Amino acid sequence: MSINSIASAEMYAGELDKVFTAKSATAFFADNALRTKFVGAKTVIIPDIEFEGLTDYNRKGGFENGAVTVSNTSYTMTMDRARSLQIDREDMDETGIASLAGKILGEYVRTKVVPECDAYVLSKLGSLAKEKGNLVEGDMASPYTAFVNLVNEVQSAAGYDEELVCFIDSHAYAALMASNEITRSITVSEFKQGEVTLSVKSINGIALIPVVSERMKTAYKFDGTGFKPAENASEIFMLLLPKSAAHLVKKTEKMRVFTPEQNTAADAYKFDYRLYYDLFVKAASTDSVWAWISSPLSIVAQPSNVTTAVGAISESLNVEAEGDALTYQWYKCDTATGKGAAKISGATTATYKLPADLTEGEHFYFCKVTADGNNTVKSDIALVVVE
Repeated sequence: MSINSIASAEMYAGELDKVFTAKSATAFFADNALRTKFVGAKTVIIPDIEFEGLTDYNRKGGFENGAVTVSNTSYTMTMDRARSLQIDREDMDETGIASLAGKILGEYVRTKVVPECDAYVLSKLGSLAKEKGNLVEGDMASPYTAFVNLVNEVQSAAGYDEELVCFIDSHAYAALMASNEITRSITVSEFKQGEVTLSVKSINGIALIPVVSERMKTAYKFDGTGFKPAENASEIFMLLLPKSAAHLVKKTEKMRVFTPEQNTAADAYKFDYRLYYDLFVKAASTDSVWAWISSPLSIVAQPSNVTTAVGAISESLNVEAEGDALTYQWYKCDTATGKGAAKISGATTATYKLPADLTEGEHFYFCKVTADGNNTVKSDIALVVVE
């Protein structure tokens, strides 16, 4: 049974969108974009309605006219991301093509697409709060205080009838769960995300969405390898806003599927995946996005690659960072991708002296730098060649 390119493309696109909705921490923002309208390839229009308030009733003239202003604000989408994946013909038996391809593509969305999209959305919201000065101070010893202050600020701006959501990074979430202040306040409630209903922990009806720290920065660099924190990025410990405040607009191009016979480059099935998306916050909602973030942390000098000789190793790796209360931890990994990273015992300073007994071959190292005990940034991976 051969794979049908057109039918499979439509099927995979629909199934991958379900995976995205189920696994993404920010996918529910797409529910707010149902009434958006595309104009051309890059522009989307989101309506914003304004009313005039009540006035005194005129017993002679009757009702005073009031204007209803519908502002169709145009926003330009910027995140146009794609990847072509190939699966060799020999890796797929004739009866399991669709099943294996579905598993591989689903895993790709779960491990690559969802983390990037979440990181982008949360960084855009966090940087908005930072630019607007919508920040509260906090302490990991009493995270509930920061949470309450965020709630007060958001409700002061948005009112008390809005459904609120709080994104919280792994460090703050652990501190909050361990706090004696809120043990009786935490409940499990249902949280609607598209067609998926999730069970989440909540405080006073406010959903808590835990997110790994790697996706909770105020800025990222997006390139051909994925994404990584930008220089001077801050850790977002908590981000609180109305569920309806942001609009995640996704314009997913239809996935293209090519059989080995159609693929002129290789004897393989080829899957082209493209996701065109962006997040927008209407001007009327910007004051209701608040955050608790860390002080900035940046690596200003990355560790350099080293070439040395067996039995004559005397070099060191160095990293230089800027931030408050810095700590360091060096890791050794198997490849330049960081796979198989293992903490090096005792390597806790900005300088790591290479072991004198390194064997011939390639060795890979990087350093995690932490500021204020929470905000962590990885250095680039340094290659050490022993000849």
